[in-house]
Amino acid sequence: MQNNNATSIILLGFHGLHSFRIFVFLFLFMSYLTTIGANVMVIILVVYNKNLHCPMYFFLTQLTISDIITTSDIVPNMLHMVMNNGSSMSLAECITQLFFFGSSECLECLLLTAMSYDRYVAICLPLHYNSLMNPLLCLKYILISWILGFTVTLVQTINLSKLQFCWSNVIDHFFCEFDPLLKLSCSNIMKIRIIKLISFFLGFLIIVCPFIIVVISYVYIVHTILKIQSFTGRQRAFSTCGSHLAVVSIFYGTLFSNYLIPEKGGSVVHISLPIVYTVVTPLVNPIIYCLRNKDIKKAFTKIKF
Repeated sequence: MQNNNATSIILLGFHGLHSFRIFVFLFLFMSYLTTIGANVMVIILVVYNKNLHCPMYFFLTQLTISDIITTSDIVPNMLHMVMNNGSSMSLAECITQLFFFGSSECLECLLLTAMSYDRYVAICLPLHYNSLMNPLLCLKYILISWILGFTVTLVQTINLSKLQFCWSNVIDHFFCEFDPLLKLSCSNIMKIRIIKLISFFLGFLIIVCPFIIVVISYVYIVHTILKIQSFTGRQRAFSTCGSHLAVVSIFYGTLFSNYLIPEKGGSVVHISLPIVYTVVTPLVNPIIYCLRNKDIKKAFTKIKF
């Protein structure tokens, strides 16, 4: 029986930065500070303003917490990596990073689904909104989302921690992702295939199924909006879900592109796409909601002045 010889993981990070290293570092650093500040501001606005005490903004605060977890889990080590041409961490630290990243991404999938259902009820069933989206139901969904998101990822990380890593310990990436880490294992091929099968099933359950629900919700939403006679009414109805639709498009667009594009497409593609949903998405989410939402802009104005 082979021993777990690999106790540390080396992340190669970004190649060929050279003279651009300082620029990339400052960009990531400023993006990180802005992301934390913007998401915390959204939470403060929702808590502070009673007009925002409704299901949509309750879900939004949870989404911002998910974004804070994602960016805080990935970006600090990216900053170290940029300045040092890569970085290393213990295998336990690598799996821990994967756990928090996977949990926050699963949580975001479930929260975006809840928000799409909220918009569906608001537009398609407005007379039943208060009964269908009552505070207790929203709280239950939030708790289920957190528990399910962390449980699914915990299963994955426990499976990974039971594998042997005795070959190369080098990952050509800027954080510990599931597939690159799995490729380092020298465990029995059948065991690895079982873990891949479990991963596929859980991924379908926690990512694809929520996405299908989001799509179905928006099919009904668009159908209902098109039946509205006045242009002003249609515009007002669409504005209530425009921010959410933009966030969903960015999140799922990059997520699916990253996992559906074959790896032979080039390492640049498979590094640049994760940057979108680990750095860019947490940054633009609060900006989208603040710029496109009149209630949040009004709440911000009250606090500012």
